[in-house]
Amino acid sequence: MKIILNQDVIHLGEEGDVVEVKDGYARNYLLPTGAAVIYSKANAALFKSRAAAIEQRKAEKRAASASIKEKLDNVVLTITVPAGESGKLFGSVTSQMVQAELQKLGFEIERKKIEVATHAIKMTGTYSVVIHLYENDMSHVKLIVQSEAERILAEKKAAEEKAAAEAAAKAEAEAAAAEAAAQAEEAPAAEETAAEDAPAASDAE
Repeated sequence: MKIILNQDVIHLGEEGDVVEVKDGYARNYLLPTGAAVIYSKANAALFKSRAAAIEQRKAEKRAASASIKEKLDNVVLTITVPAGESGKLFGSVTSQMVQAELQKLGFEIERKKIEVATHAIKMTGTYSVVIHLYENDMSHVKLIVQSEAERILAEKKAAEEKAAAEAAAKAEAEAAAAEAAAQAEEAPAAEETAAEDAPAASDAE
């Protein structure tokens, strides 16, 4: 069936595109949801009259996509899942789990745009998740899959590093304070010595 897309449909096309799809896909999903209309001369003319507005929306989507991609490329997600001692997962990492983690960071990404290779994620470790944005833009988000034991170990290590950093900062501050106090004590003594030497210098003249 020949249709005109009324909105962007991932893996199919963008608003205003004329595409051929299977009749069942059109009748059961695209047409009832308003994602598309049947191609006709009248509908084609209607979309032609809206061409300028459609292009404006596309430009805005491209700009937004580029901005989100730049931010997503620097994101590191960490998901904790049940796993055995060997690191083999008991369950699987789903796009819904990734979507939830992204939402925590302020990214509102449709689940259907998140591509998680669940067949490849069978062990704890570091992986890459593909986020489909606008047109051909996509972001590769770093995903760390860890077990509960690994999470506890990572939190313990982070706490130890934080404590060590705080102790080092405190020691440095105390050393600086001690040095400042020592200099403050030396200053009056130096002034007193200078005062004692001054009359002697006058007598000599």
